[in-house]
Amino acid sequence: MSSTFHVRDHLRARGLTDERLEFLIQHSAEVIRGFQEPNGAYPASPTFSAYKGYSWLRDGSFIAEGMSRFGDVDSVNGFHDWVNTTLSARREQVDALVVRHQAGEDIPLADMLPTRFTFDGADGSDPWWDFQTDGYGMWLWQVGEHASRHRVDPAQWEAGMAVAFDFAAEFWNMNCYDWWEEHSEAVHTSTLGALFAGFTAVSRGNLLDDERTSRAVGLATQVREFILAKAVISGRAKDASAQHLSKWIGADTVDASLAACVVPFGVLGVDSVLAANTINAVERDLSVYGGVHRFRADVFFGGGQWLLLSCLVAWNKAASGDLESAADYLVWVASQALENGDMPEQVNTHMNYPEHEEEWIQKWGPAATPLLWSHGMFLTLADSLGLLETKA
Repeated sequence: MSSTFHVRDHLRARGLTDERLEFLIQHSAEVIRGFQEPNGAYPASPTFSAYKGYSWLRDGSFIAEGMSRFGDVDSVNGFHDWVNTTLSARREQVDALVVRHQAGEDIPLADMLPTRFTFDGADGSDPWWDFQTDGYGMWLWQVGEHASRHRVDPAQWEAGMAVAFDFAAEFWNMNCYDWWEEHSEAVHTSTLGALFAGFTAVSRGNLLDDERTSRAVGLATQVREFILAKAVISGRAKDASAQHLSKWIGADTVDASLAACVVPFGVLGVDSVLAANTINAVERDLSVYGGVHRFRADVFFGGGQWLLLSCLVAWNKAASGDLESAADYLVWVASQALENGDMPEQVNTHMNYPEHEEEWIQKWGPAATPLLWSHGMFLTLADSLGLLETKA
């Protein structure tokens, strides 16, 4: 009996029918494809007021991973075309930033490349917490994954990748905002993990010229050593056997994004004790009935449970061979989808601070629905469980 058959049997026993599963898979791809801009940009959410009109490299890279696994090569190529065009136009800006930084100048965060762009590639006029380096590493990682999976020639995106690499290489160890647009005063472990993945993709995938490839090898090693030296804590047990990664350098807490340092970014091997301890710490502190919180102190919309983070933890469980736990997470995610299949960013069935939910609703409206990142992660999780039998 195949592992796929066992997974499907388990899902049925948990109440997720084959019909509903297939509908959610196809709907996820349709949502992403349907809202993708003609120039290839993936909107974060087409209706949510704070995200409308913008595309993130971070969200977009994970959306692209899901669509690449689904088999929609044209959609993913289109996204990479858009990023390539957007970043190629920033060549002079990045060159100037590198010169200023190497001259010892204290560069204001407002001068840095943004974390999100309007669909025409501009910075946008809305204020945002913009300096985040994670997306630049993530995009390089995703190009490498997609090119290898579908035998696509990455040379067509070389100009944009060179900009992304040069920017990430110069500023990888600077304080910046994290995945959640918070804490610009810190160096965040999951951000470092994304940069490691980008440098590793360049070092292994023949994505760029020989000089950058050689430099990427050293940078990947340097970033990983920095993480292991600075971002490992003993946790609650205060002994080496319970060590795990920390939310940022100097923190004593975890963040669900840390799971990405194992899968997919590969800072830690799936079978390593440190990886297992990190995933265990995330589940212990942040997972409730299959829904995963970002971090314990989260007050955004009350600090609800994020579908994409449940998928991320489940992706790790599947990679470690724990298909039952991964399938249970998938059932939870599927149960949070609306009747029409749309998946939100987060749900309020279990919140850290429910008293804070209304203030965000008053500011921006209800939580983002659909969130294309949630749909992309659902496709990735389904594929990791062997469930994407019908490709585009």
